[in-house]
Amino acid sequence: MEQVGENIKLARKRRKLTTIQVSERAGIDRSTLYQIEKGNGSVSMAAYFNTLRVLGLQDDFLLLAADDVLGRKLQDISLITKK
Repeated sequence: MEQVGENIKLARKRRKLTTIQVSERAGIDRSTLYQIEKGNGSVSMAAYFNTLRVLGLQDDFLLLAADDVLGRKLQDISLITKK
């Protein structure tokens, strides 16, 4: 989570946005944005998503657990063993 927070912080800085601008646009407190940028896991997923949306990175959020390799392997095993 720390790396996610750091990535969000860098994305904000690359866009030359202040913490006030991002927090207002995301509808969160500035302290919440601070916690997101620190990678705090107790912050709601909605707050993370809204922050990513403000930064134009909402599609990245949709990639979470998108490629379920283990799930597919388990499904394939059950298909193979059924007779």
